[in-house]
Amino acid sequence: MSCLVKICGLSHLESVRAAVAAGADALGFVFAESARQVTARQAALIASRVPRNILRVAVMRHPTAEQWREVEEIFCPDVLQTDAGDFDHLEVSADIVRWPVIREGALPSAPLPELFLYEGTVSGRGERVDWEAAAGIARKGRMILAGGLDSRNVASAMAQVRPYGVDVSSAVETAPGLKDAELIHEFVAAVRTAERAAQRDAGMGPDLGQQKAVGDPAGETGQ
Repeated sequence: MSCLVKICGLSHLESVRAAVAAGADALGFVFAESARQVTARQAALIASRVPRNILRVAVMRHPTAEQWREVEEIFCPDVLQTDAGDFDHLEVSADIVRWPVIREGALPSAPLPELFLYEGTVSGRGERVDWEAAAGIARKGRMILAGGLDSRNVASAMAQVRPYGVDVSSAVETAPGLKDAELIHEFVAAVRTAERAAQRDAGMGPDLGQQKAVGDPAGETGQ
């Protein structure tokens, strides 16, 4: 199965182009307070020519209804990514996919969402989660694994955790908020190499395992 790759924290047109050229499946634009924070208008501008098969993700944390409404109306994302509890008070259009964030050490008592992003207590710091614990959680749903991943360890993370997708931000930067095209390419290439190795080990042909529609399970997002 093909692993979804998200490059997060994009704030410059050059970085967006690099992520698209590298073959990323999803691009994250941060609207929460961060060195990578952008406004809805900035994100709309730099993402205006992103191909429709690549998901544009609004990354937020505890937004007010007004903050979300501005992002939704101006940026028009394919996906909203924010802490799971935030969805309780936000009105999200049916055509926008929800990626609830589950944080390490704070698993909900209710069943996990079918698709979720799993990361450490603080976003954007390269905080690596416990992969052994994450592997158990990944079996309960479709997990996008974030935090502490880079081109050198992502293959090991994929082998141990078996996530639905992987998310990277700080490891493809030369400084906070400043993405590097070569590092982005190296990360995506490492994920694809790990996929091919896993397919060979499983005796699969090179074209098998491609049944994932980007953005699935609510795969209607590639509008």
